[in-house]
Amino acid sequence: MSLQISNEQLRTIAREFGTPLYLYNADRITHQYTQLQTAFQHSDKVRFFYACKALTNLSILKHIKQIGCNVDCSSINEARLAVHAGFTPENILYTSNGIAFDEIEEAVALGININIDSLSNLEKFGKKYGHSYPVGIRIRPNIMAGGNLKISTGHENSKFGIPIEQLQDIVQLMQQYNIHIAGLHNHTGSEIKDVDVFMKVSSVFLDMIPHFPELQFLDMGGGFKVPYKDGDEGTDIQLLANEIMAFEKKIAVTYQRNFQIWFEPGKYIVSEAGYLLSKVNVLKPTATTTFAGIDTGFNHLIRPMFYEAYHRIRNISNEKGELKKYAVVGNICETDTFAWDRELNEIREGDVLVFDNAGAYGFEMASNFNSRFRPAEVLVKDGKAILIRKREVFEDLLRNQVEAF
Repeated sequence: MSLQISNEQLRTIAREFGTPLYLYNADRITHQYTQLQTAFQHSDKVRFFYACKALTNLSILKHIKQIGCNVDCSSINEARLAVHAGFTPENILYTSNGIAFDEIEEAVALGININIDSLSNLEKFGKKYGHSYPVGIRIRPNIMAGGNLKISTGHENSKFGIPIEQLQDIVQLMQQYNIHIAGLHNHTGSEIKDVDVFMKVSSVFLDMIPHFPELQFLDMGGGFKVPYKDGDEGTDIQLLANEIMAFEKKIAVTYQRNFQIWFEPGKYIVSEAGYLLSKVNVLKPTATTTFAGIDTGFNHLIRPMFYEAYHRIRNISNEKGELKKYAVVGNICETDTFAWDRELNEIREGDVLVFDNAGAYGFEMASNFNSRFRPAEVLVKDGKAILIRKREVFEDLLRNQVEAF
């Protein structure tokens, strides 16, 4: 199993498929999932659902299915993609957020697992389905967590989930409409390194259990941190597994009940498997810095601009070049600086730069801003580079437009 794609292979793939290009390593995806399975091998109650909002390419979804992982969906279209990729309904989880009730109705028609995150939709669900369809509820525990406020979803000002202080309203609706509440769900955010955050959630769940006699699962969400910079540490998955097993024992002792424990890792599974390959269009020396203008921008990778996220950047065309400092910038008519004052091997026009850890929320958040094409996607599997999405062309910009004149 090769966890890294060599620079030589990256250069070859850049020549074959062109740039900008998203590239994914199937071996690394498999490895990440195996790490989770190994850590939790002593618990038969833990299930993992890949949070596919990180990357929904059908070939990636099919690989996720092949390695035995379930899938978590944030929209009904993601659920449709999961079905199209071959996942069976019991292995698909759909967690709503501020959506119209007809999405939930379609999810019921698909027969998939559902979490509801508002009292309004919970009441509508109760009126229509009563006890006939098990459902989970997403709780907002008022816990601040995550690597950036924009990816923190469990704090007291978050739009996500039903506030914990509205517990009695949930119970009242459950009793009024005889709703089969099968699960409790929470997701506090992304880039969570501190295992204690998950255990704070477990304490919230522990106090809620007596209110729900038909519970079957406790969904802890995802958000495991992955290393981006040299020296970064990710979430200690083995420590988390140990804490969760202790939590399971505590439930058994306290209530004489047992539940499945669900997690929704997305970034953890695909981030380190992904690369964004780009070509240097132009060098622009100034009095204060040298700009390296590349053939991509925040239309392809918005995380550095949106979240102030760090991505390691490497010049794979001049690996032994003298180290110099550059501002790596995109070709978009907005400020799209990927890195400022970044030390890289000397950059020349035409060199290929690689962004590491680009598998999660890279292509998935891409756009056609400035009427530029979205890049191709390639998967390296069994040592072979396979095209899994064509590069867009001009006709794609015209598709679905209706010319009125």
